[in-house]
Amino acid sequence: MQITQFFNRLNNKKFAKLLTQTVALGVGAIVLLSSTNANAAEQVILKYGSFQGQISVQELTQFTETGKTTPTLRAYLQAAQQDPAVARKALKASIKADPSFLNSLLSSWAGPVLVNQIGEVIRPTAGELDQEALRNALSESIKQNGEVTLLGAIQNYPSTSVELEGDRLIPVYERLSNLAKLF
Repeated sequence: MQITQFFNRLNNKKFAKLLTQTVALGVGAIVLLSSTNANAAEQVILKYGSFQGQISVQELTQFTETGKTTPTLRAYLQAAQQDPAVARKALKASIKADPSFLNSLLSSWAGPVLVNQIGEVIRPTAGELDQEALRNALSESIKQNGEVTLLGAIQNYPSTSVELEGDRLIPVYERLSNLAKLF
């Protein structure tokens, strides 16, 4: 008897209106959440030799875009004897080209080379390079900005935290800059 009453309530106009609104709200939430990269890195573990420190991706992004450092980041850069201007330049240096060309490049023979180069600097906190995760991060960066940058790879890395090998930052930046000249 209770099941029959439940189905009778389903036919009720008020319930139908409530159900429609709930479905609309759910669909709206899915669209909103899927349009942001909810599964992206939030924390960066900076590593310089034996030195290691943690900052947020937001702090690193602010530094890269504006040059402003937080006290924590400033202390880490000083402890690592890293020139902030050079680090900033390396993080925002880009390979700019048509997004479809860059995505094709990632899928070609050159893709693993590019991923391995960036993977020398950016890796998951577990240690081993996950080429597929880094390739996806680069692809997402290309979709958003039409370019490949180390910062974009960090921002879009599909993990809550990522390691940034500071000792490798400048050599990889120089190789990527030479590669960018080809495009």
